[in-house]
Amino acid sequence: MLTLIKREIYDHIAYFIGALVFSLMTLAILVFAAYSIDSQEANAICIIVAIPIITVFVFGAAGMGVSQMYFDRNKKISAFLSTLPVTRNKILIARISAGILAISIFFLPLIITTWILHPLLALPVPILDNVFYDIYIVGLLMVVACYCIGLQTGWTTSRILPSLGGFLLTCILVTIIIVKGLSIQISLLLIIFIIASIIRVRQKFMSTSF
Repeated sequence: MLTLIKREIYDHIAYFIGALVFSLMTLAILVFAAYSIDSQEANAICIIVAIPIITVFVFGAAGMGVSQMYFDRNKKISAFLSTLPVTRNKILIARISAGILAISIFFLPLIITTWILHPLLALPVPILDNVFYDIYIVGLLMVVACYCIGLQTGWTTSRILPSLGGFLLTCILVTIIIVKGLSIQISLLLIIFIIASIIRVRQKFMSTSF
């Protein structure tokens, strides 16, 4: 299993580097907001800069899912691996594990930094004290959901449909989150969507001939 995960990381190393770069950029924004003298101006700058970074990362996660499944389908990677003493389940688990690892590379440093800088970042309104963690929870679930969209749309021989389909579905999902806000309902909806997507991906992966 570890060897399969290493192979996935090696084949999609650009996404891991991108996750690390975007994480470091967002960390710089957090530190700037925490130690800025003018907190209101700092928060405005952070929002303006952070939104494009997070948006690119969301679509990047979907793109990684598409890339993993598309290149597997067209380069017959799983067909080759199936000749070795590994099962399809292990191949798929390793693939998804690599995707989750890339997402974790982005989120874990941010969560740890936010926890450390929480006294400086906390908003003056008590009811909004944990807003950062609400953002991270919904953001993490959203990114994983978009990654699952990429896994579903990438299993095809077409060069255009995977990217286009993943892009459109990701836009729809992000729009729903913007409308619903950071509520428990949207978190439950995303969890259900992720579970259903993984089940669907597994069924397709297990039933399709290589």
